Amino acid sequence: MKVDKLGIDLLTHEPVVILKDADGSHFLPILIGPFEATAIALALEGAQVPRPLTHDLMRSMLDTLGGQLEQVVIHDIRDATFFAKLVVRIDGKIEEIDARPSDGIALALRIDAPIYVTDKIVLEEASREEESTREPDADEMLKFKKFLDELKPSDFNK
Repeated sequence: MKVDKLGIDLLTHEPVVILKDADGSHFLPILIGPFEATAIALALEGAQVPRPLTHDLMRSMLDTLGGQLEQVVIHDIRDATFFAKLVVRIDGKIEEIDARPSDGIALALRIDAPIYVTDKIVLEEASREEESTREPDADEMLKFKKFLDELKPSDFNK
């Protein structure tokens, strides 16, 4: 996948990075922290900073130690939290290092390493998207109407 967009989620007002697959048929939005958003934005813009930031330091450490970032894999989601791993080759041996997806993306952009998302994540997120865009059934509409009918102004102070 590639970084398609970096922006602000309209519901949470948190930074979000949106990944897109090669043919543009699947998107994966991931909420990230403001520092990681800045690191990703700087990498996307190719901006140079006077002193190395954390992801620049990680790149330098890999270079100095003879390591190579082979890929970043976003492989799991639990309780709305994504999990990733850095796949690093050192002395011909592959090591997998636990990472936040945002850190993996920021590092991958600096090194031009590929970013992968497992089919499990893509399918799970696609089904979640389909579920959220489906039309409510009659029973759901009745429950919602009842909720609105019983709603009082004082409920907003709770």
